[in-house]
Amino acid sequence: MFYSAIAATGALALFLLAAKTAPLPQYVSLFNGKNLKGWVPVNTDPDTWKVKNGVLVCSGKPIGVMRSEKQYENFMLHIEWMHKEPGGNSGVFVWSGARPGKNRLPDGVEVQMLELDWVKLNTRNGVAPTDSYISGELFGVGGVKTVPDNPRGERSRGAEMRCFPRNQWNTYDVVAVDGVIKLAINGKFVNGIAKSTQRKGYLCLESEGAEIHFRNIKIMELPQGMTTPEQTAPAF
Repeated sequence: MFYSAIAATGALALFLLAAKTAPLPQYVSLFNGKNLKGWVPVNTDPDTWKVKNGVLVCSGKPIGVMRSEKQYENFMLHIEWMHKEPGGNSGVFVWSGARPGKNRLPDGVEVQMLELDWVKLNTRNGVAPTDSYISGELFGVGGVKTVPDNPRGERSRGAEMRCFPRNQWNTYDVVAVDGVIKLAINGKFVNGIAKSTQRKGYLCLESEGAEIHFRNIKIMELPQGMTTPEQTAPAF
């Protein structure tokens, strides 16, 4: 018993020493402000994505995506975005297979980025869509299923309106771990999903009809989890 206690104490000491000496996770830039290094075109045109004055500019045309070079499982993503047109539409796809579907967009979990006039411009027969559309909705697409924190059907709406209108920068911080995603908008966590059926894949930036700018895109990879091959997007 005495020797067991000594052995356990020694093992704990070695663990704590390893934890102190192991390198801490760090953010790594996904956009260098000079070119598109680290990103792979999928189904947009050569002039859809350009770098101007250190900013990644997406023309919005045609509809499609470009993807990260590698897949990610558990991570924290920081991304800043700014719409330039009324009612602009875009987003970032997480855990995506990056292969275009029928509407030119891939599967994964979409973290939506809509300009605030989208609601007004999409009013039909005098009925305007709910403001939840423009508050950083999260939802599975392309067959990926999720459980929403704040349900609007199968989607999760932001619990609080925090997005800024066009020509103002917005900040999204996305924490993705073991099928759970939490989204902070401009400094506050307001949305999330759980039990995603796909938990490892590419990041995709979306072009969907309107000019949008991106900057300060960086990622911190976290320790791997229990993701199975069935929960992993196929390698492109």
